[in-house]
Amino acid sequence: MLTRVPLRAAIGVATTLLASSLAIVARADDASPWQRDGHSAVRLLAGSRSGAVLLGGIAFQLEPGWKTYWRTPGDSGVPPRFDFSKSENVEAVTIMWPAPLKFNDGAGGHSIGYHNQIVLPLRIVAKAADKPVILRAEINYAVCEKLCIPVEASAELGFNSVASTEDANLRAALDTVPKPANIGDPNPLTIRDVKRDGPKNVVVDVVTPDSRNVNLFVEGPTPDWALPIPAPVPHSPPGVMRFSFELDGLPPGAKPDGAALKFTLVGPDKAYEFNTNLN
Repeated sequence: MLTRVPLRAAIGVATTLLASSLAIVARADDASPWQRDGHSAVRLLAGSRSGAVLLGGIAFQLEPGWKTYWRTPGDSGVPPRFDFSKSENVEAVTIMWPAPLKFNDGAGGHSIGYHNQIVLPLRIVAKAADKPVILRAEINYAVCEKLCIPVEASAELGFNSVASTEDANLRAALDTVPKPANIGDPNPLTIRDVKRDGPKNVVVDVVTPDSRNVNLFVEGPTPDWALPIPAPVPHSPPGVMRFSFELDGLPPGAKPDGAALKFTLVGPDKAYEFNTNLN
């Protein structure tokens, strides 16, 4: 027996089915849409959903010749800022920064950042492992060629996939994050020593199998420290690549004695982070 369905009801059923299928597709998305401006684009990435600690990412695309900045921009530039406070079921978000590059800033100094494509991995802690997680990000960053242009973007993404299509991209991004190390570790690329040279100067001795394309960056204990980029010292001792920097850019009232410094040592294929207190 044939059952006739009124046209209006049939359209209603079709619309419901279409909406349901679109919802399934949306839930299966492992990346948010690209938020584009004139010279860059940004979006969120979601890793596989398992447990209360999740892996995500912020992906940037930059036009050729344009760059954006690391958490410390160097002699010039604007560090990116991220606000995840509007997320749902998110206890904490930690940004893990890939090893940066050093650029001429066009004014006689250097800036620190990235070009082409970069993914900043995110460690996301859910409040409840068995409830939906929606990451919402307000992203403020700058893209620069000869002049810098500020960019504001908003992105939203749910973490739903048991096996995300972005897992490989996120693992590759994690591999570019500097690994923790201790001063004096017997790695082929390592910091051997950090010492004061007078009241204003700091000397850092680096051991490296190849001094080409080796850069050293230093950060103070709080973001308002703006220490200069360590510069290679000519005629370093045998087997050592020596860097030095002056204790400039300290916030008012800050003392360098005993300050907790973070060094990021970047080689051609390895990068490490070292923490030490300045003696």
